[in-house]
Amino acid sequence: MKIKIAIVDDNTFLISAVKEKLSFFEDFSVKFSAMNGSDLLTQLEHNHNLDLILMDIEMPVLNGIEATQIVKQKYPHIKIIMLTVFDNDENIFNAIKAGADGYLLKEINAQELHNGILETLNGGAAMNPSIALKTLKLLRNPLSIESQKDKEDIKLTNRETEVLEHLSKGLNYIKIAENLILSTGTVRKHIENIYKKLQVHSKLEAVQKAKRNNLI
Repeated sequence: MKIKIAIVDDNTFLISAVKEKLSFFEDFSVKFSAMNGSDLLTQLEHNHNLDLILMDIEMPVLNGIEATQIVKQKYPHIKIIMLTVFDNDENIFNAIKAGADGYLLKEINAQELHNGILETLNGGAAMNPSIALKTLKLLRNPLSIESQKDKEDIKLTNRETEVLEHLSKGLNYIKIAENLILSTGTVRKHIENIYKKLQVHSKLEAVQKAKRNNLI
């Protein structure tokens, strides 16, 4: 069974580049590409038999974060990885809150993209090192988290923090599992939990406030 993928990006050159990376792998099949969120939603009406969408963030008409939110409501079975040039905090947390299952940068190499897609389809979350690092920073500055409820929501266990630290060093699930003497399934579960905890409602204000106060 091939993994059915759609690519959404307003830059045709980048769509071709991603297609080329995916073409190395026999287990992937690119079903269609779209130029923005609105174009994606139209195409999904005719064909939502997809496993995963690689979604750009900055797009005209309907951006990737808005599109992610709508796709997740209408077609919850489809996994979404944000594939973007930017790793700024606001985008990361907006994307995670919109329901994205992973967040990778466009310059990723073909093998890592392949691994990230498989991890995400297996219930993990693709997260590149700089994003793991930003998440850690946010969690280490609890002052930047406004409400008490949010603080409780994103209290990570020691294990989850260790997993994030390893992720921020660029290690993959297998290496992390070896280092922490865990199974890859357990590592995957931890990463899933980290993502869940990050979907806190006033996270964004928190990040902005933290920035204003030079905490991050």
